[in-house]
Amino acid sequence: MSFPAYRPRRLRRTEALRGLVRETQLSTSGLIYPMFVCPGSKVRQEVSSMPDIYQQSADQIVEECREVESLGIPGIILFGLPESKDPRGTSSLSPQGVVQRAIEAIRRANLKLLVITDVCLCEYTDHGHCGVVEHGDVANDATVAILAEQALSHARAGADIVAPSDMMDGRVAAIREKLDEHKFENIAILSYAAKYCSGFYGPFREAAQSAPQFGDRRSYQMDPANAREALKEVALDLEEGADMVMVKPALPYLDVIRRVRDKFDVPVGAYNVSGEYAMVKAAAANGWLDERPTVLEIIVGIQRAGADIILTYHAKDIARWLRP
Repeated sequence: MSFPAYRPRRLRRTEALRGLVRETQLSTSGLIYPMFVCPGSKVRQEVSSMPDIYQQSADQIVEECREVESLGIPGIILFGLPESKDPRGTSSLSPQGVVQRAIEAIRRANLKLLVITDVCLCEYTDHGHCGVVEHGDVANDATVAILAEQALSHARAGADIVAPSDMMDGRVAAIREKLDEHKFENIAILSYAAKYCSGFYGPFREAAQSAPQFGDRRSYQMDPANAREALKEVALDLEEGADMVMVKPALPYLDVIRRVRDKFDVPVGAYNVSGEYAMVKAAAANGWLDERPTVLEIIVGIQRAGADIILTYHAKDIARWLRP
């Protein structure tokens, strides 16, 4: 019987051979771990739809950050659950706000982690929308002014990177101008440039207590049917001064990640969001999936699509699994 000269299975025979020729090398260097900070002290409450993810007070955030750093994960992103909410998200600007206090606590602990902050109003408004509501609609320009002040307050507290996730038009330019005006020109902007209106955000809205009280977010988040529009959104944010861009969610938008990667020579992030995390956790808990290989396959797939930076709730588990 005749065989071809080249047999691809030769290089799949052992783990050493597979590792030698592996095209996508997964490591912790591009992982970011999302965290939810709440008021109080010694507070650590598990999110019911996200096993092993917690709403935590700043002192508990610091303790988990020590673990994150020890695992070789380079950074975290903070989301805030404020003490009070109002129509304009005023508490998001306070130097004594939950995120601001958490940043300062991490800095006092002398941790070397990169601290990224989510810049948005949905966690801070009593109506749950990502901006100021006027006449029944989210007012773009009024929201942008508040977001710029919020980013400045995070920079003053010691953030390394601010990450606007609201999808208002022009917010990157306003944030860049505000930061530069106050001598924070070295603070980087990671823009949620292509954030889709997705059904995969449900568990996050429980964790961040940010579900909209009326309507939905389709007037400002992107239509899931659109891919070309994502390239326009990314281009606009880069023109306005974004240093890095993000696609969110990750798994249903691998094609968008690849298009962004091919079109733009900047660091590209992807958010492996709460719903993606919760699905795997639920399936694993029911014995329907083997969690470790499934998670690693997902993260490799996101990286293979073109993501340099991956925000994922699986980050700590991945770091443990990758240890020799």
